[in-house]
Amino acid sequence: MKNISKANNLYLVLSGIFIASLVSCNLIFQKFFEIEIWIPFIGSYTFAQSVGLLPYPITFLVTDIISEIYGKKRANQVVTSGLFASIFMLIVVTCADLIPMAPWSPVDSDTFHKVFGLSGAAVFASMMAYLFAQYVDIRIFHFWKKLTNGKHLWLRNNASTVFSQFIDTFSVLFLLCFFGVLSWDMFGVLLLNGFLFKVFFAAFDTPLVYLIVYYLRKEFNLKENEDLGSF
Repeated sequence: MKNISKANNLYLVLSGIFIASLVSCNLIFQKFFEIEIWIPFIGSYTFAQSVGLLPYPITFLVTDIISEIYGKKRANQVVTSGLFASIFMLIVVTCADLIPMAPWSPVDSDTFHKVFGLSGAAVFASMMAYLFAQYVDIRIFHFWKKLTNGKHLWLRNNASTVFSQFIDTFSVLFLLCFFGVLSWDMFGVLLLNGFLFKVFFAAFDTPLVYLIVYYLRKEFNLKENEDLGSF
């Protein structure tokens, strides 16, 4: 009973991290940055991307942990919850944007609209890409888990994340360019940069996934091919 209560509390924490990361992406995505990085055999390279990219890989890290420990059903639940949270955030921001400002407000309406006035096209692109990519990530993760009989966590973690992240990056950029939010001449460079960043993060977070999953399996007495959804 104690372990069940602890597992439920942890699921709520992971879900909170997932939803906070997702909502943050949609609130901050309008700011873009450029940094100079050095790549072996290539030299100096200008990496350009939206700051909304920064918290997004965390969502895939969390869904992989939930998929491994809690099962496919609970992972799908948190993805759906994230979608509703984002829609609710959009409604709140839209209402706040429409309310007239007070004469003494430190942030004027134009500034607020420019920073938080998310365009319908941008939000639609983000939500469609998010929904498609997250469900693909979960399905690929469990496909590899079943195929390998619960072994090779690194394979399903990276294979699911890399493929779904490419789908997400391509989809959101294609829709943003299609609706005129971004110009088509930025499509190629943003697609390459976004995908490479996510591939790097997928490889970088593999030891972290192993560490967390090892601890949680030990904590909840789970065998290699078991999850809490099995009980």
